Amino acid sequence: MRKLLISILTVAATASAARADGEAKNVIFFLGDGMGPADVTAARIYKYGEDGMLHMESLPRTAKIRTYSHDAQTTDSAPSMAAYMTGVKMNNEVVSMTADTIAIPPGANGANACASNGANGTAVPTLLEMAKAHGKAVGAVTTTRVTHATPAVTYAHICHRDLENDIAAEAVPGGTGFNAALGAGLDVLFGGGRRHFLPTTTSGGKRTDGRDLVAELTTAGYTYVADRAGLMGMNAATTTKAVGLFNASHMTYELDRAATSEPSLTEMTTKAIDILAKDPDGYFLMVEGGRIDHAEHETNAKRALEETIAFDDAIAATLAKVDLTNTLIVVTADHDHTMIINGYAKRTGPTTAQNAGVLGLVKNVVGGALTLDAEGMPYTILGFGNGENRVAGARSTVAALTEEITAAANYHQEAAVRMPAGGETHGGGDVMLMATGAGATRFKGTMVNAHVYDLVKQAFGF
Repeated sequence: MRKLLISILTVAATASAARADGEAKNVIFFLGDGMGPADVTAARIYKYGEDGMLHMESLPRTAKIRTYSHDAQTTDSAPSMAAYMTGVKMNNEVVSMTADTIAIPPGANGANACASNGANGTAVPTLLEMAKAHGKAVGAVTTTRVTHATPAVTYAHICHRDLENDIAAEAVPGGTGFNAALGAGLDVLFGGGRRHFLPTTTSGGKRTDGRDLVAELTTAGYTYVADRAGLMGMNAATTTKAVGLFNASHMTYELDRAATSEPSLTEMTTKAIDILAKDPDGYFLMVEGGRIDHAEHETNAKRALEETIAFDDAIAATLAKVDLTNTLIVVTADHDHTMIINGYAKRTGPTTAQNAGVLGLVKNVVGGALTLDAEGMPYTILGFGNGENRVAGARSTVAALTEEITAAANYHQEAAVRMPAGGETHGGGDVMLMATGAGATRFKGTMVNAHVYDLVKQAFGF
């Protein structure tokens, strides 16, 4: 009996050691673009109140991530996401290349000028490419253009993020510019950005080389869809490769989305999982809530919070769908923004049609009267360090604010430093990481974004 027990324990220990080398068969990497700590807090209050909790906040493993790039204190999206995907700190604007790569923007007619001054850096492998090399299915889902910085760094290598026509070509098997490291190609690619796949001779197309990449993808065996009906009608059980381009540019903000034309992030994510999960070797999926960032640049807090909730809903749907004994889920952000939570505001509870909530004005805890600034003016709970809504001179020159004004969809929160429209900057602060599932115990403490790459690799056993 004792020998049998020792044998059982030995087998169990061996199995445990084997799993420790690579617990995760699948990895789903969620990236909230621009989702800084203040955005997470504000979104929680906006939807669930001060006592509530976002679904992502229920994940048991947490860490704090340092996001600076190779050349900048405050990072651009491309090098930060690339650090997560490659383990390499690179210069702002660079897409999955070595640290010596110089970011050279497009030349005349959007031409690729990456090597205009000779050799310019070397491609570095991404987690998605490594997963593909290990026989796993791979995919990227985003609410931005699929050629935008965050999704691009998972499957492309180029010196500047604005070379989106060239980035699109890297995703097309058999075509000029295809990234051979993708093997037979991405298995799923969902988001916006149709214009970079179509020639200028097609309505809305941006390609000057005359190529129709949608047609090329279809020839290469992809199922192509362009609207929500197409996605919802797609049979995941029989679909092996899928591309969905649901807008010419970025997908519509969640607050404004017409459900009959564009799918939600949740719908894209769950469909992607259904397609990828058929691979017996597992899969890697990147999911980006990309328009959080865009609304923050506009200091439009309501849309930023709605985008964050949509991102959180996709996480909730995923948690309900996957097996966490063999799937690692990581949730993080690429950078902060300058959003702040002002004053000593009375608790507001969630935002409703009758209650401005965190989108409202700062009110005293005792009595609930408006808290006024030095000029006798009310101010909002949410504000920005810089942004477009800043009138030169004293605030008293601005009409008194009301909560009806500040809770409106198109209200742009005030900023301390005036910037051009849409020009609020990223913030240089640390961001949050939350994880659960197979291999999640590795994620803890404070680390640079490039180290997250190492931990995901370890969980995969690469």
